[in-house]
Amino acid sequence: MTIFLDISIGGKTMSCRPIKFSNVPPEVFNCMKEKLQDSGIHVPPGNRGELSGSGIVADFQWDGQSILTITITEKPFIVSCEVAAMKIKQFVRQCHGS
Repeated sequence: MTIFLDISIGGKTMSCRPIKFSNVPPEVFNCMKEKLQDSGIHVPPGNRGELSGSGIVADFQWDGQSILTITITEKPFIVSCEVAAMKIKQFVRQCHGS
């Protein structure tokens, strides 16, 4: 059983549910990273790390083949987990078909 806590610290809310994407091949993963960077989001090199920008911090992990998991760890209090997740999902969708 996994329990997610929604704790407000200094106007930021901590930890949303992980967002799991399947069917994310290397070209989609790399495209998504580029689009995030072009939007001012810091994305480290490699298959795992911490994304940050626009008041949102998230951990990402890609298995190198097709499974990508993103967990939002910090966000502005006024932004729901659902809205933050929707924004991240848009980057993945933009790259499917690129």
